Amino acid sequence: MLLCSSGVVLCLCWSDSGVLLLLLVWSGPITFLLKLIILAEILNIESAEVVNYQKYWVNFDRRTPEFRKCLDELFLDIAFSQPGVKNQIRCPCPKCNNFMFKFRNEVHHHVRQWGIVTSYKTWVHHGEILQDTSTIDVSDLNEIDCERENDSATYEMLYNTFRGETLGETPRDFATNVDENIEEEPHQGAKRFQRLMRDYEQSLYPDSGISRLSFIVKLFQMKCRYGWSNNSVDALLLFLKSIFPKENSCLTSFYDARKVIQDLGLDYEKIDACVNDCILFRGQEYADLDECPKCKQSRWVKGRGNEKDNLRKKVPQKILRYFPLKPRLPRIFMCEETARAIRWHKEKRLDDGVLKHPADSMAWKTFDEEHEWFARDARNIRLGVSSDGFNPFGNMNISYSTWPVVLIPYNYPPWMALKHSNWMLSLLIPGPKSPGNSIDVYLEPLIEELKELWEGGVEIFDVVQRRNFKLSAAVLWTINDYPAYSMLSGWSTKGALACACCHRETSSKRLKHGHKHCYMGHRRYLPHDHPWRRNKSSFDNTRELGEAPKPLSGYDVIEEFKTFEQTEFGNNTKKRKKSEHDKVAGNWKKKSIFFELPYWKTLLLRHNLDVMHIEKNVFDNILGTLLNIDGKTKDNLNAQLDLQLMGIKRDLHPRRVGNKFVMPIAKYTLSKTRKENERQLLCQFLKELKLPDSYSSNIGRCVHVEDCKIYGLKSHDCHVLIERLLPLAIRELLPKEVCEPLIHLSIYFGELCSKELKVDVLDKLETQIAITLCKLETVFSPAFFDVMVHLTVHLAHEAKLAGPVQYRWMYSVERLAL
Repeated sequence: MLLCSSGVVLCLCWSDSGVLLLLLVWSGPITFLLKLIILAEILNIESAEVVNYQKYWVNFDRRTPEFRKCLDELFLDIAFSQPGVKNQIRCPCPKCNNFMFKFRNEVHHHVRQWGIVTSYKTWVHHGEILQDTSTIDVSDLNEIDCERENDSATYEMLYNTFRGETLGETPRDFATNVDENIEEEPHQGAKRFQRLMRDYEQSLYPDSGISRLSFIVKLFQMKCRYGWSNNSVDALLLFLKSIFPKENSCLTSFYDARKVIQDLGLDYEKIDACVNDCILFRGQEYADLDECPKCKQSRWVKGRGNEKDNLRKKVPQKILRYFPLKPRLPRIFMCEETARAIRWHKEKRLDDGVLKHPADSMAWKTFDEEHEWFARDARNIRLGVSSDGFNPFGNMNISYSTWPVVLIPYNYPPWMALKHSNWMLSLLIPGPKSPGNSIDVYLEPLIEELKELWEGGVEIFDVVQRRNFKLSAAVLWTINDYPAYSMLSGWSTKGALACACCHRETSSKRLKHGHKHCYMGHRRYLPHDHPWRRNKSSFDNTRELGEAPKPLSGYDVIEEFKTFEQTEFGNNTKKRKKSEHDKVAGNWKKKSIFFELPYWKTLLLRHNLDVMHIEKNVFDNILGTLLNIDGKTKDNLNAQLDLQLMGIKRDLHPRRVGNKFVMPIAKYTLSKTRKENERQLLCQFLKELKLPDSYSSNIGRCVHVEDCKIYGLKSHDCHVLIERLLPLAIRELLPKEVCEPLIHLSIYFGELCSKELKVDVLDKLETQIAITLCKLETVFSPAFFDVMVHLTVHLAHEAKLAGPVQYRWMYSVERLAL
C-alpha cells in the first residue's frame, strides 16, 4: 500500500512503480484529479473506484494543508464546474446540511470547521453521477439547484423554521451513539417539514423559476399589505390558473393556500370574549358557558330563530386572537444570525457610560442586580409591551378601534431592535370600541404565559452552541400614549390628579370659566432659596413652599392598592358616585394586572411617557396660541376671564363695553395688521420651506397663507417644527421674554431625542426645564398649561432611568399599524 501526500491510497499491484511515484510527487500544472485519471488508466481502475478514492480525504485532519488542497481540487473545483452553477453551491457541512446555498469561500470555511455531513454518501449535488442513472437526469438536478439558488429566501425560511426540529444534525465533535437501524415515525415537526418541502420542490410550472410554496408565501404577503379580500384572492388564483401553462400546480382557492401556509406555524388561538368585555370564555370556569355570568349577555350571535339557524355552527359575538409566545421564541435561536444578535447586549455592547441602548440604562442594570440568575444568561429576553388603537378598515369615517398588543425584544443591537420583523404580535383585541379599563381581561393569556416564562422558562435549542437550554423572559416596561397609560397602569390620567408621575401630589387648579384643570406648580422643582418661589404676582398669585414630588415605586403602588377594592370589569357596569372609600383611592381606577408578574414591583420605570405625543400636543398649543387659531388658541375670552378671577396679568384682563367684552392683544399673539402681518410672514416662511428628502413630509401642503392657518400636521411634522424650525421662525417676530423660553423648550426636546445621551447632560436638562416652564408661566395664561405641557418636566428623569427615547416612543409602533 502507498499513501500519497494528498491522502489517496492505491494498491501497488503492477511492476512500474517508478511511474506511479513520479506521478504522485509531480507538482507541475497538472491537477490532482488528472493524476487520478491517469492512474486509473494505468491500473485499469473503474471510475466509481476513483470517486471513492477521491472521498478518502474527508477522514483526515481538517487542519492539515493536505485537507485544504483536496477540498479545493477534489470538491470545490468540481462542484463549481458543473453546468448551471453560478457563484453559489449547496454547503455540505452538518450545519447547512446541503440546504443553504453559499459562496466558495463560505463553503471552504464551513467544511474545514465542521466537515461534511456523514449521511451525505453520494455527492449528487456537487457533480457525482449516480451508478443507476436510468431514472435520474443529472442536468435536471442542476436545474433544480439553480432554481433553488434563485429562490433561496423561501429555502432559508424553511431552514430557520425547522432547523431545531428536523435539520440539526450534530457535528462530529458533539456526536453521540445512535443506533442507525432503528426506524421511528417522524414527529409532527418532521411531517410538517416534509409537506412543505414537497410544495417547495414542486415548480409552479415548467421553467417558472419559482416554487409552489414561494408563490403562496408571496401571495399572502401581497394580500396582507394591500388589504385584498378572500374573494379577490380566489378570483385572482382562478385567473392565474387559466393563463399559466397547462402543467401548472397553481392553487384555485384561498382556502387551499391557507392549508399550505399553516404548516409554517403561523397559527393563533381564538378565544371567545364577552361582548361587554366582562370575561374571556376560557379555563374550567368559563369555557363551556353560553352566556356571560356577569352581564348575562349571550356568547353567540343570535340567529333568526328558524330551524336552519339552530343547526348551523354557533358564531361568537367577539373573538380575541392570541398569538402564543412560547412557540415563537425558539425561532430566534434557530437562525444563527439572530441567535448571536440576542446576546449582543452583554457580549459586544460598549459600556462607556453613554446611554445608547436600553442596556445602558439604570432600569436595566438595576433589574440585573435584583435578579442575578436572570442576568447570568445573556440569552434571556427583555421585552417591552406596547399597545395602541387603530382603524383596520383605513376609513376614518368608520368609528372602529382594534387594539394590537406588540412585544419588542430589547436584547438586539440598535440596528435590529426597532425592526418590525423582529417584533412579535401577541394579542389582537377586537373592537368596535376601545377596551378601556377592561383591557386587563384581554391581557390575561399573555400575563399567564409571561409568568410561566419567568418561573419555569421554555426548553429551546441554541443552534450556535448546539445544545438545549432554558429560556426565560421578562417585561421591562410598557409603551403607549397617555390615554393608554391610564388603561395599562390603572391610574386615571384625567382630572385634578391627572399626572401619573406626581400622583397624589399633582399641583392643579380648576379654571372656572375654562371648565378644565391647569397644572402650573413647576416652581416646586426649583431650589428652596430661589426667588421665584416667593413671587406671587408673576405666577398664580400664591407662594410655592412645596417639595418636588417623587414617582411611586412598585412597592408604594402595592401599598396604595390595599386602600381600595378591585374594580369589576366590563363596559356594562353603571357609573356610580364616589364614596368616601373611593376618594381614599385617589385616581386609581383598578389594580393593574401587570402586578401579577413577580418582578413587576422591582422595576424602576413601569410605564413610559410618550415623547412623540407630548411633543405634538405642546407644539399644537404653541402654534394655535401664536396664530390665534379658533378652537386651538389658549388665549380666548374664558382664559382672560380666569386671569381676572385669579388677579394676575392685569394687562390681559378683558374690558366690558356694553354687552360685549373687548379682549386685549397678548404679547405672544402674532399681529394681523395690514402694515405688518406677522402671522402671514410665519405661514409664508413655512409654505416656501425646502427640506432634504426623507427629512420630513411636505409641510407646505398644510399651510394656508391667506387664512393664516395651518391644518393637518402629523406627529413627525410637529417633531421637526418644534425642534428645528420654530426657533428660526419666531426669533424676529416675538419679544425676547416670549421667544427665549420657547427656544429653550425647543433645545430641550432636541437634546432629549438624541441617539446618544449623557447623564450629566440629562441632569442639566432636568434643571433647565423647570426654569423654562416657570418662564412660560410668567408669559402665558394658565389655560396654556394642560397636563401634556406639564409632563415635559418628567421626560429628562425618565431618560436617565430608561435610556434613549427612540426605544420608548410610539413612532415605530404607529408605523407598524399603517
